[in-house]
Amino acid sequence: MTRMAGLEPKHFLWQVEDRVARVRLDRPERKNPLTFDSYAELRDTFRGLRYAEDVDAVVFLPNGGNFCSGGDVHDIIGPLVGMEMKGLLAFTRMTGDLVKAMLACGKPIITAVDGVAVGAGAIIVMASDIRIATPEAKTAFLFTRVGLAGCDMGACAILPRIIGQGRAAELLYTGRTMSGAEGERWGFYNRLVDAGALEADALDMAHRIVAGPTFAHGITKTQLNQEWSMGLDQAIEAEAQAQAICMQTRDFERAYRAFVARQTPVFEGA
Repeated sequence: MTRMAGLEPKHFLWQVEDRVARVRLDRPERKNPLTFDSYAELRDTFRGLRYAEDVDAVVFLPNGGNFCSGGDVHDIIGPLVGMEMKGLLAFTRMTGDLVKAMLACGKPIITAVDGVAVGAGAIIVMASDIRIATPEAKTAFLFTRVGLAGCDMGACAILPRIIGQGRAAELLYTGRTMSGAEGERWGFYNRLVDAGALEADALDMAHRIVAGPTFAHGITKTQLNQEWSMGLDQAIEAEAQAQAICMQTRDFERAYRAFVARQTPVFEGA
């Protein structure tokens, strides 16, 4: 196990407080685009979170009124035009590895969106567990608008599971913008809040999760992801095994003793 409160990333802002990590991309003058380096550093950070003993939830926040404008046109798209297939495949695998790392980090991820969340920015939002936005949020999977397929970083697998096949197909074929209201109505966003309350709302959610049985939360995240490829019988068996593991934790015993004593349980994550 490792501690990540002291992490000093070069390409995004990072803060850990009360077992909640806060992440912000840090190029607000450009609406926070991603670069080769920020992709890689985010991927490595989320990989490290799987073993972090001082972080139990992650909040991904906007910066300067926007979440993320996707891959930087000059720093990423320009160089990609001149690459051979080997380099292109290395890049697309790296970007997909960021999503894999987010799904496998073992920590619930709450993402708060204001302004634009487009391209890879929309993918980061999609790969999160809980999504909160402002009414002004503009989300677009705009890959077709730069001549690419909509099947980027797991979009064709994950997005239909969130909003349905037909709606996902529309967004991925057209690259059009999904408004905040539409995103909430379709179930992409859990709820909409005013911009002034966005960060506090997301942090409140994170702190409520951290106050719960965090070992069990990690099991829940694992099952949510692994059961995509399971049949019903497999899923029920997997959950039986997962729940039996949780029943061996002290948190399960703490909850029982608190219930008997008519008290609120205090969980310790083990």
